[in-house]
Amino acid sequence: MKTIRLILLLVLATAMTATAQKLKSGPQVVTFFSDVDDTEQPYGLYLPKNYDEKKKYPLVIMLHGAGSNHRLSLRRVFGKSNANGETDVEATRIFPEWKDVEYIVASPYARGTMGYQGVAEKDVMDVLADVKSRFSIDEDRIYLTGLSMGGGGTLWIGLTRPDIWAALFPVCPAPPKGTDDLIPNALNLPMFFHHGDQDQAVPVSVSRDWTKRLKDVGVNVSYTEYPGVNHNSWENAYKDEAAFEWFSKFKRNKFPDRVLFNSRNYKYSSAYWVRFDQLTPGTLATIDAKFTAPNQLDITASNLGAFTLQLKGHPKFDASKPLQVTVNGKKVKTATAESISFAEAQGKWATGKYEPAATAKRTGAEGPIGAAFSQRHVYVYGTGGNPSEAELKARAEVATQAANWSFYRNAFLGRIMVFPRVLSDKEVRPSDLESSNLILFGTKETNSLVAKYSDKLPIQLNNASANEYGLLYVLPVDGHYIIVSSGLPWWTGAQPGALPFLPPALLALNQFKDYILFKGTTASVISEGYFDQNWKLSPEANKAMTATGAVVFTK
Repeated sequence: MKTIRLILLLVLATAMTATAQKLKSGPQVVTFFSDVDDTEQPYGLYLPKNYDEKKKYPLVIMLHGAGSNHRLSLRRVFGKSNANGETDVEATRIFPEWKDVEYIVASPYARGTMGYQGVAEKDVMDVLADVKSRFSIDEDRIYLTGLSMGGGGTLWIGLTRPDIWAALFPVCPAPPKGTDDLIPNALNLPMFFHHGDQDQAVPVSVSRDWTKRLKDVGVNVSYTEYPGVNHNSWENAYKDEAAFEWFSKFKRNKFPDRVLFNSRNYKYSSAYWVRFDQLTPGTLATIDAKFTAPNQLDITASNLGAFTLQLKGHPKFDASKPLQVTVNGKKVKTATAESISFAEAQGKWATGKYEPAATAKRTGAEGPIGAAFSQRHVYVYGTGGNPSEAELKARAEVATQAANWSFYRNAFLGRIMVFPRVLSDKEVRPSDLESSNLILFGTKETNSLVAKYSDKLPIQLNNASANEYGLLYVLPVDGHYIIVSSGLPWWTGAQPGALPFLPPALLALNQFKDYILFKGTTASVISEGYFDQNWKLSPEANKAMTATGAVVFTK
């Protein structure tokens, strides 16, 4: 009887395997589930013909430009531009046939036109994770490319995580502010820029300057400039599947002899065999770590309090032999180990693991304000203080305006497809407290959640000052961020940027650090800046805020 049952189970398993649904080859659209707003998010996908799950494939991540989408960018990277007279709307509807390549290609939608930071950046990394979970990917042959806004995203995402990629292929890139601080991170990352010399959207000087500065660092960088070509340089750059041919020359260097790495955030804390353990968020920390000979390391670090060298697997490291390490010109007594941590105290470096205090800034608890909006979050307005029906409606409208990511900007920029929830303080569930960052509007008198966390909040606005002042800050509480927005909304008086990729309420977030107190509009700042390493205000900030009489310090 047991034998018959076993045979039946084997037959059933075989039948299920034979009839299991598999994706077709060629271009298509699939989705991943985003925990930012509990939505299915699309991305374009190309599977080569005769895909063999037993074989490891190279992967190309392609980032679209402003006003574009995942379907168009999948066409672009294969050199398929619009037909004569065809609009982007028309071209989006179909995938034309194109030459097969032995690459898997994924093109994130990334919420539309919002740049490639914040939620869109998370989407790109989620797409990468989703593709790797579905298909057999060669980890040493993962490539990143994009055009215009997507070219800027290629630089930002590529250089904040240089050890993921084998090569970058930016086309007429428009990088986010501060990306050029990361140029040294490209030392071990081949790059190929493309730009038209008549580009009226992104000046050709961007690629020229980047190429020069990368060469000065020693990066393997190439550059092609197209005479007489405007902002459509991708038609030349991607023609005849040229990107795939160029990518085929490179594999990731997992263990370079020298690592240059710059970062302002714990979020981007490691590259290759180097990890930053203690830095000051918002201040550029740098390291130059290199093997000068087998088991001999020379390290130069700045604005860095602690770091770790993860040497296991490096061809110039031998765990059976003595290790010599010099940090900032001085030898540090070091035992030989596969992972060695260093910390600075009173200007001297020594081996030892950095242990942050319970209140210290760290990964996932470093700010700034915008970080809370890059992950799962909910907007919460208050119902306290016995408000009239009109006042309650006004409170809800402020929270709704902040949450309106899908504000219609124009036909080109379209909407950002992010759909966070808006709740009253009475509607917030325990699961929301456990899983979400909280964007809290009001004061402890008007919002019960502000009151709930009152003993943990460093600053609070006097309810009587709510019509004159605006207070906004971020704080980590119980494993998540809390944003407190008391008084005037943070976008009061905010001016649109040169590239208005975000709706007004969200665009304003880009300029903020950890906190801001303003009077009337954000153009009249009383005090703004970063909390210190233990989430405390500086004496100067405390003095400036106290002078207004508008705030109370609770910690």
